[in-house]
Amino acid sequence: MDFLDGFSINDVVDIVIVSYVIYKFILLIRGTRAIQLLKGIIVVVGAWVLSTLFELKTLQWMMSQMFTFGVVGLIIIFQPELRRALEQLGRGKLFSRGFSEEDQAINERIDEVAKAVSHLAKRKIGALIVFEKETGLTDYIESGTPMESRISSELLINIFIPNTPLHDGAVIIRGGQIMAAGCYLPLSENPFISKELGTRHRAAIGMSEVSDAMCVVVSEETGQMSVTLNGHILRDVQEDALIDKLFAELKPKKTTDKYPFWKWRGKQDG
Repeated sequence: MDFLDGFSINDVVDIVIVSYVIYKFILLIRGTRAIQLLKGIIVVVGAWVLSTLFELKTLQWMMSQMFTFGVVGLIIIFQPELRRALEQLGRGKLFSRGFSEEDQAINERIDEVAKAVSHLAKRKIGALIVFEKETGLTDYIESGTPMESRISSELLINIFIPNTPLHDGAVIIRGGQIMAAGCYLPLSENPFISKELGTRHRAAIGMSEVSDAMCVVVSEETGQMSVTLNGHILRDVQEDALIDKLFAELKPKKTTDKYPFWKWRGKQDG
């Protein structure tokens, strides 16, 4: 109790804030090369502490020189991580409510897809990407070339490069994998579809009519990005809106029963 008496509410708030910042920093650099560099910094700091304790003048002078110029060196070394942190801070994501690991994985997949689609749209390269949801798309996956590959923007871009075998088909994504490319999709027979839309857009609308899948289309005539869902098409979607729409549709939904188990049993028994 005597130990706790020395703390004020300001000290507690200070500790919580610093702990949270450190936690966010660890999440930011986890899985990057910065974590190895951080270990090296810890070794340097340990050497400086030892040189101070044992009064090793030469080593202490070397450590002080390293700390003097180390700040500039850290800025250069950690430039990608710092840029990433500043971007997240600008978007209001750095100190937002923490996502689960599943949400983070979905964010990474969506970023890869959005990067690829944006790249293709700027160069007016046609593309059609289908995201499987609850309705299974195995029949359509089997119509294409099996891949079962991790989602990456580089792979998606290469698939849709013109005059390649898989360019004209659709890519189908299930969870975190590109299941197949060059897949054939059913064309919509809706007579009210705009005549401006070609086969790729009609296939995307057709797929969204027969399933709950979400499709992303890039027009090779205009470079516009479009999204289809539930038989409807949203045209000329910008990259930020595309990311928001993808996350809204693909994030894990918490399922709750309409009736509690015991009430369901009661309805069945009745």
